[in-house]
Amino acid sequence: MTEQTAAPTAAPEEPAAPAPEQELPSAGAEPAAAAEPVPATDVQAAEPVQVTEPVQAAEPVQVTEPVPVTEPVPVTEPVPAAEPAAVTEPLAAPEQALAVAEPVPAPRGPRRVLRAVARWTAAVLVLGGLGTGTALGITSMERTDVPGLATEGDGRWDYPELSLPALPAGSPRPFNEANVAEIHHADLRKLLIPAPAGATADKKLTGGWVSTTQFVSEFRKDKRGELTQLLDDSALRHIAARGWTMPDGTRSRVYLLQFNSTAYAQGLRDDTYVSSTPGIPLDWPTDLQLDESWNAGGKVPETVVYAFGETKTGKGRIHEAYIQAGDTLALVIHSQQGKKIAEQVPFRQTLILQNQLLG
Repeated sequence: MTEQTAAPTAAPEEPAAPAPEQELPSAGAEPAAAAEPVPATDVQAAEPVQVTEPVQAAEPVQVTEPVPVTEPVPVTEPVPAAEPAAVTEPLAAPEQALAVAEPVPAPRGPRRVLRAVARWTAAVLVLGGLGTGTALGITSMERTDVPGLATEGDGRWDYPELSLPALPAGSPRPFNEANVAEIHHADLRKLLIPAPAGATADKKLTGGWVSTTQFVSEFRKDKRGELTQLLDDSALRHIAARGWTMPDGTRSRVYLLQFNSTAYAQGLRDDTYVSSTPGIPLDWPTDLQLDESWNAGGKVPETVVYAFGETKTGKGRIHEAYIQAGDTLALVIHSQQGKKIAEQVPFRQTLILQNQLLG
C-alpha cells in the first residue's frame, strides 16, 4: 500500500511576544505613575524628615517611554529650621530637590525705634543741662538782678558783711558755759557795728576809744554831772563809739560801755532807771516812751533790749535803745533834725545787728 504523505499545512501563527514586564522596586508596591506638574500655590513645604538610617538609592526603573521629570517646586515661605538629619551618603538626584527661597531679612523697625529713642534721649539731656545751668545762674543772682523780680527797697541800710573778731587763745565767748562772768574777751572796738554804705563818718566817733565826757554829752546838760558820777562809781573800764550821717540826714551813734563785771553793768542800768523808761533823758526837746511795737526780733539769748521813741509805736524824729549783754552796756541812737521822721526800719536793723555782735 502506497504511503500517503501528508500534505504540508501552514504552521499556526505564534502568539506575539509579550512586552517585558517592569521590575518593581519592592513587593507589593504599586507601579510608578507619571507625576504631573503641581502648581506652586497648592504645594506646602513639608517638614523635614529626620533620617536615622542611610537612604539607599532605588534601582532604576526600566521604562519604555520617557517619564517627564517633575520640575522643582519653589517655596515662597521660609522653611522652619530643623535639627540636621544624620546622613552618611548623599541623597539622590540633587536636581530633584526642592528649591528653598532665601530667608527674608529681619525688619528694620527695632533699629529705627532705637535710633529715635537715642535722639530723644540726647535732646532731653541737652535741654536738662540748659535748664540746670539756667537755674544755677538764677539762684546765684541777687533778686534785684533778675528781670521781673526786682523789688523796691524796704528802707534797710547796706551794711557790710559782719563777722565776730578773733578771741585771745583759750578765751571763751561771753555766753559760753565756761565763761560764767559773761566777759567780752574780744577787743571792744571790733564789736562795734560798721557804718553802712553811703554814710559819712563822724569825726569825733571813729570807732575808737572815747572819753566819759563825750558819752555824757548825749544827755541833757542838767543830768551830765549825775551821770558822770555814776560812771565813776561803776568800775567802768572804757568806752568805744562810732557815728555816721546818712544821705537822708539821719544821724547815728553807737556807744559800747564795758565794766569790770556783769554786776556793774546791770547796776548802772538800774541806777539810770533804764527799763520801762529811758532813765536819764537824752539831749532832746521831748521825752521818749517805751516802744511797745518792738517785738525783740533778732534778740540774742542772754541779752536784754530796751527800745524807745517819741511815741509808743516808736515813730518820731528820734530812736533810742539800750542793750544789756554781760559786762557791756550799749547805747544806740538814730535822730533826724527838723520835722523829718527818722525811719524805723534802719534803726531796728542797726539794733539787731549790734545785738548779734555782742552776743
